[in-house]
Amino acid sequence: MKKLISSLLMAGLMTGTAQAGGADVVDVKVRAQSDDSFSFSVTVAHGDEGWEHYADSWQVLGSDGTVFGTRVLAHPHVDEQPFTRSKSGIKIPAGVTSVLVRAGDSVHGYSGKEMTVNLPGR
Repeated sequence: MKKLISSLLMAGLMTGTAQAGGADVVDVKVRAQSDDSFSFSVTVAHGDEGWEHYADSWQVLGSDGTVFGTRVLAHPHVDEQPFTRSKSGIKIPAGVTSVLVRAGDSVHGYSGKEMTVNLPGR
């Protein structure tokens, strides 16, 4: 039975029918702006398969789950992996020194690897 399952998994991988998992955050760059706002450049890796399954957003969150900012990703990145997209003007209260960055996809939501990053100047 193990041999059969292994063979089926390998066949799926070789024919390109393996399903993509969650979207992973693989790098984050943060720059301080004025008035407690920040610019984030987030690199996401995901096995985008087309419009039916692709990385569709990333978010910046506080430790209590407060969402400070969301970057909507408007289309699949099938031939561009990993890819980086930025968003500026994300306001974060003065007492917050680090944030969680996560990426979501159109099938699994926010289920991939996340990164905690320290905010510069805090």
